[in-house]
Amino acid sequence: MKYLAGFFALFLLLSCKTSSEGTPEPKKQTIKVMSYNIHIGNPPSKPAGEVDLIATAKAINSEKPDLVALQEVDVHTTRSGTTLHQAKELAKLTGMHYFFAKAIDRSGGDYGVALLSRFPILASSVHSLPVEDGSGAELRAAGIIEVEFAQGQKLVFVSTHLDHLTDKNRELQSRELLRVLTPYAQSPIIMGGDFNMDPENKNWSLYEEGFKMGCGNVCPPTFPAGRPTTTIDYILLNRAAASKFTVKDYYTVPERYASDHLPLVAVLEFEN
Repeated sequence: MKYLAGFFALFLLLSCKTSSEGTPEPKKQTIKVMSYNIHIGNPPSKPAGEVDLIATAKAINSEKPDLVALQEVDVHTTRSGTTLHQAKELAKLTGMHYFFAKAIDRSGGDYGVALLSRFPILASSVHSLPVEDGSGAELRAAGIIEVEFAQGQKLVFVSTHLDHLTDKNRELQSRELLRVLTPYAQSPIIMGGDFNMDPENKNWSLYEEGFKMGCGNVCPPTFPAGRPTTTIDYILLNRAAASKFTVKDYYTVPERYASDHLPLVAVLEFEN
């Protein structure tokens, strides 16, 4: 009887071990997100109209990001090149997929924001962001894509660029931006952009309920690139993204030639 009890104890021990080994521990992985106002590919030290997308692509490739939110992007304009589609060219130079979101007609072509993704783009849309009548400001845009970043796991990625003239315009644009993102609220949303407001701006209160800054309480200065003194570029996560991802790192890239903004990067960890 003693031997039989010992046999059953050994059987249970081996069964538990097999069961434990049969359920692999979740693996921690990361994705890298960049937000970059590219100044239409015109290095500030060069004359207007001179474009160096090789330098822009080099800045992006140096970090090997998985997702990039681009602002100030030209497509077939006289000022940057009537045959040049900047989003498409940067996708080619970085080996990524792209989506361009037009904000306005400009210089005989289109001007807006764009998104680059190492993951295939499953869906995309563009939304216009309004300005106050008579303000003399230009309409801005938000580009939205959906990607599968890991097997069976999807996220929504957004690129936007808010007005640089008045808080009133930024308020209008922020309210519209948050409205168009409401249908995606249950999905992880990561948003990169040039918001043209420092961390103390009153309009950030509009975002508090649904989003948080990836930089937390200490946001690195992003502008001007030569000697950055103010933070106007950000990477934000909505509640679903904040519960899914842990911000492991958040920093600017010291690339001071290609644009008047520094590239901004967030490294996000998740379990898969």
